Amino acid sequence: MMSQDLLRLGGREFRSRLIVGTGKYADHGTMQRAHEASGAEIVTVAVRRVNLDRTQDSLLNYIDEARFLLLPNTAGCYTAEDAIRYARLGREVGLSNWVKLEVIGDDKTLFPDTEGLVAATRVLVKEGFVVLPYTNDDVVVAKKLEDAGAAAVMPLGAPIGSGLGIRNPYNIRLILEAVRIPVIVDAGVGTASDAAIAMELGCDGVLMNTAIAGAKDPVLMATAMRHAVEAGRLAYLAGRIPKKLYATASSPLEGMIG
Repeated sequence: MMSQDLLRLGGREFRSRLIVGTGKYADHGTMQRAHEASGAEIVTVAVRRVNLDRTQDSLLNYIDEARFLLLPNTAGCYTAEDAIRYARLGREVGLSNWVKLEVIGDDKTLFPDTEGLVAATRVLVKEGFVVLPYTNDDVVVAKKLEDAGAAAVMPLGAPIGSGLGIRNPYNIRLILEAVRIPVIVDAGVGTASDAAIAMELGCDGVLMNTAIAGAKDPVLMATAMRHAVEAGRLAYLAGRIPKKLYATASSPLEGMIG
């Protein structure tokens, strides 16, 4: 069943609904093993923070581009202009015309500058980019990003790297109802149950980095996240039972001997 349940994103199809990052690993070998264990098909790379010269000891040399789609991100950009510049740079050096768009508006929370985010999305979409914007869990902004041509919206579950999980599932549900493009939770996941919750809400995918790279055993956590995303997706498709205040007998009462 899972082989037929594909994530359709940016004109492509993916079997995995888990997207993983490349930062914060102890070494490149651990990163490679974690990527393998995750089953992911998309990995993010920070354009500002990675050595783009592949003739040197670049992180890019440890990613199998025949297997993984590179998703450059504009982490560390605080203006729309900077984000646009680094998205263009990523494409020019041959990474991808896809971009995980980040325009940060606050140092402490790393919450996005949504005004700059929408503006940058409009520009990059017109230039032929497949734009996946990291945004807050605001339904109005999500709709503006869809109107701007974003290929997906990526609302945070909690602040980047916090591991707090899905803090406001109700807003995520509102976004799911409001837009017709994929919704991918990005940021805040701490453990496997957080990923499962995101998928059970009906999200199309989950993006994470710190939750895997920062775990005591990143490879084992990557395996856990892979199963959590798959289990959450299956539970969503199956349709959970309604919540009730009182008990309901699990065995039929008919035919019982008094």
